[in-house]
Amino acid sequence: MINRILNSSFFSILTVLIFLTVFWYGASVHLNSDVLIDKYERKKVEWDFSKLVNDSWSMKRPIMPAPHQIFFDMKKSIFDQKITSKRSLVYHSWVTISSTLVGFAMGSFLGILLAVGIVHVPTLNKSVLPWIIASQTIPILALAPMIIVVLGAFGITGLLPKAIISAYLCFFPIAIGMVKGLRSPDLMHLDLMKTYNATKTQIFWKLRRPASVPFLFASFKVSIAISLVGAIVGELPAGARAGLGARLLTGSYYGQTVQIWSALLVASLLAGMLVFLMTFLESSVKKRMGSEI
Repeated sequence: MINRILNSSFFSILTVLIFLTVFWYGASVHLNSDVLIDKYERKKVEWDFSKLVNDSWSMKRPIMPAPHQIFFDMKKSIFDQKITSKRSLVYHSWVTISSTLVGFAMGSFLGILLAVGIVHVPTLNKSVLPWIIASQTIPILALAPMIIVVLGAFGITGLLPKAIISAYLCFFPIAIGMVKGLRSPDLMHLDLMKTYNATKTQIFWKLRRPASVPFLFASFKVSIAISLVGAIVGELPAGARAGLGARLLTGSYYGQTVQIWSALLVASLLAGMLVFLMTFLESSVKKRMGSEI
């Protein structure tokens, strides 16, 4: 029984969480200590290590907030506020998730369309694929303001510019993964389909498409998280008033480090939730296709 618990994934995850928590508390004391010691010396306050630790974990604007400070701020921002309030992390999360999902849908459509064209049209394989790869060498922090400004000149603001930035980031893994998947069928299987006098369309639907499903969902898991990052980045140069990016901006402007860390932690939880939902969707699709999980 004990060996089963020790070898379980739950115990492994719990061990890592305990280690990270202990390390986090220690890091918060170390990083906040210089500010507190300087304050003690200026005000000639007697202090010891116990007081230093307690004060480090209760600063209003710490350099590194303690975990309990972040969780208390999350509780206040999630459960103690109306979800329609601009102080609610639920409200800001919904704004960011909306851009994320729209951008992911746009990026998925574009990535799959390009992959199909690259696999079936040799000219696109030689001309478009290098440009797709080259497009990812442009830093998104440099490109995002340009997209916001150009679209704003045409009166396009709000969700769409952020969704386009998300789509720009997430279409690349989908396109590359789908190309790999569509090219994954064995040559013997392709020759067999040609022996049956199958058309390119039949080969695509009967052979290439089913073979590409594992590659596609692997790309989806990466892209959905990247899409969330793109939505947050898209909120920064626009000076957005809503969204997790806006929450990060206001926290940065007013030195509210606890608020910044709360938004970051919520963003990571949202990314994990989206990847989990994509994993669940993958399992459902594989079961319908009769594949072994």
